[in-house]
Amino acid sequence: MAQARGKIAAEPPDAATTHFGNRTVVRADKTGLVQGVFESVAARYDLMNDLMSLGAHRLWKRALIDWLKPRPGRHHLDLAGGTGDIAFRYLDAGGSRVSVLDISAAMLAVGRRRAARRRDRAKIAWLQGDAERLPFGDAAVDSITIAFGIRNCTDIEAVIAEAHRVLKPGGRFLCLEFSRLALPGMADLYETYSARVIPRLGALVARDREAYVYLVESIRRFPDQQCFADLIEAGGLGRVTWRNLSGGIAALHSAWRI
Repeated sequence: MAQARGKIAAEPPDAATTHFGNRTVVRADKTGLVQGVFESVAARYDLMNDLMSLGAHRLWKRALIDWLKPRPGRHHLDLAGGTGDIAFRYLDAGGSRVSVLDISAAMLAVGRRRAARRRDRAKIAWLQGDAERLPFGDAAVDSITIAFGIRNCTDIEAVIAEAHRVLKPGGRFLCLEFSRLALPGMADLYETYSARVIPRLGALVARDREAYVYLVESIRRFPDQQCFADLIEAGGLGRVTWRNLSGGIAALHSAWRI
């Protein structure tokens, strides 16, 4: 990827602004812009994930669930999980209760439609809300996941702080996100694929090229594995570790509320 390992993309110098992909926008406007992206692509979001990753996102999500090891009797919270992909996997692996929170009503509508075909649909609560301001009390949930969503948040530190707040002591946080390739010689090929192929797929399949231009740009601006681990630790969570997936195209970070 274009961003060097060990670096975080610089924030604009004005505290009232932030990044929306490669654009500098008013900080207060970013949430609405992100919401608009996902309202636009919701109907084709899961199909686009299959096409963009050549199906690898399914393996990555399986790795997340395998590492989490769901158990009955626990309350799990999945952030930015509107279409239900993680929630369904959580229940299929033995979990008994899951809340799905997403900022996009359209993404949640897709998840509800998918859940309607499941016998265990009553075990899922669907909530529209912001991961930076969670509608839960302190120490309310046993585990939290967020898959391919945290890089779209305006204030990543606030998301981590909220995760720390609502996790029970001994609760676990897992984040699956695009990251930095660790395979020599592959970065340029991946950069070309991301910059040229993914926006074209977005135009053809999701009918929104600009949404996928933004999503590619947001990947480039996201911190690398170590820097993101440092952010998680600075947010109060402990025992932070990570695993690279597919050579670092994605990474899975794990942390605990100590």
